[in-house]
Amino acid sequence: MTYKKALLTTLAMVAVLSFQIVAINGSAQTTKRTAPVTFSKDIAPILQKQCASCHRPGGMAPMSLLSYKDTRPWAKSIRENVVKREMPPWHADPRYGEFANDRRLSQGEVDTIAAWVDGGALKGDDKDLPPPLTFNENWRIGNPDLVLSMTEEFTLAADGPDEYQYFVIPTNFTEDRWVRAAEARPGNNKIVHHMIAFIQPARPKTQEGNAGSIRRDPARMKESIFYKDGTLIRVKPSAPVFDNGCATPEGGQGVFTDGTGRDTMLSLLCGQAPGRDADIWPAGTAKKIPAGANLLIQMHYAKNGSVEKDRSTVGLIFAKEAPERELVTIPIQNHFFSVPPGAENHEVTSCFTFGEGIRIVSLMPHMHLRGKDMQIKAAYPDGKSEILLSVPNYSFNWQATYYLKKPLAVPKGTRIEVTAHFDNSTKNKYNPDPTKVVRWGDPTYDEMMIGWMDYISDSPGQVKPATSASNR
Repeated sequence: MTYKKALLTTLAMVAVLSFQIVAINGSAQTTKRTAPVTFSKDIAPILQKQCASCHRPGGMAPMSLLSYKDTRPWAKSIRENVVKREMPPWHADPRYGEFANDRRLSQGEVDTIAAWVDGGALKGDDKDLPPPLTFNENWRIGNPDLVLSMTEEFTLAADGPDEYQYFVIPTNFTEDRWVRAAEARPGNNKIVHHMIAFIQPARPKTQEGNAGSIRRDPARMKESIFYKDGTLIRVKPSAPVFDNGCATPEGGQGVFTDGTGRDTMLSLLCGQAPGRDADIWPAGTAKKIPAGANLLIQMHYAKNGSVEKDRSTVGLIFAKEAPERELVTIPIQNHFFSVPPGAENHEVTSCFTFGEGIRIVSLMPHMHLRGKDMQIKAAYPDGKSEILLSVPNYSFNWQATYYLKKPLAVPKGTRIEVTAHFDNSTKNKYNPDPTKVVRWGDPTYDEMMIGWMDYISDSPGQVKPATSASNR
């Protein structure tokens, strides 16, 4: 055989062999099929774990996602929102901190949901469904040991500006009570924007006010940086401006009194706002309601065009015994800032220095409609610093509390620095009026700047909030 013929024969054999290999592989590929993604087997477990706490009957979300029948009409919308990472809502920058209530989906979970929708959003076999979840339809904390309600029903007018109303609920406790979980529950979700329950210590009979509402002392208000606008408390336009609250002796704090004419501290017990979790505290900790104390309820009502009634409640679960440590909530805030008209990125700071070693349990940013971002940082006595929480895209409609996976111990002398930015420009689609100077105030068309913090003291015995912390 000549060299040329031998070469042609070899090439022909290689071509035949290659064709056989391709044919075999093609056959294998056509017989290998991936099982379809179904709701019952693949999607229901994800929704139960990450979405059902809100997306259930009676939950804060607009629709339930517990069954295929409920979920199927929303399939395309679910895909779009999870791929864009808009659902489940979670605004913390993942580079800073680890949080026990992190709602984010893994990339694998996102891909599974996308594949389910792209594959026709199939139901699957009911036998593959996970066990159904059970919920207490009324209380996220479980069945309360005690429910305390407003003494009378409140009637809200149909039209007009928002109202902040204060109601005193007597506890009638004859001894100190320790609370390990508490839940503020609005009576009428159509008009309640948020609800906060404060612990108001007992005071002498001669100083007791109206049991149905709270009033500030007019003389004190005259001297204060605040003024009363109907039912709303706002900062006076003439009040001094300190955008950098950390440069002031009190870190940006203003003055808050409870209506008796004394600078009495009001401890925050619990609250409710869009996106906020129920207040269930770490094992071994609790909040104390002293004997004779009342609950002071702050209600933010938004009118909806019809006369509405509300009678809100607070549920309490008591600790079986006195805790090892008392849990305390403080606001680290600036009352003196002023946001200029049109400002796109106006910076405001507030600070608080701890006079004892503490353990941080949770953090919660709070601003209004012009709030853009917030960062909470710990500056340690040795000169080192650490970002505890960064929320680069703050949402007034989703005010989450971020619970640390493990309480963070910080030493005496640690300064907590809160830095926020406000967008008062036309680029902010939620901006009520970009032509206005914006100062601190109750209504949502004013602003607030608060870094809320839950912490535990490392000191033995009862913990007392630092006296320079305000509870407005």
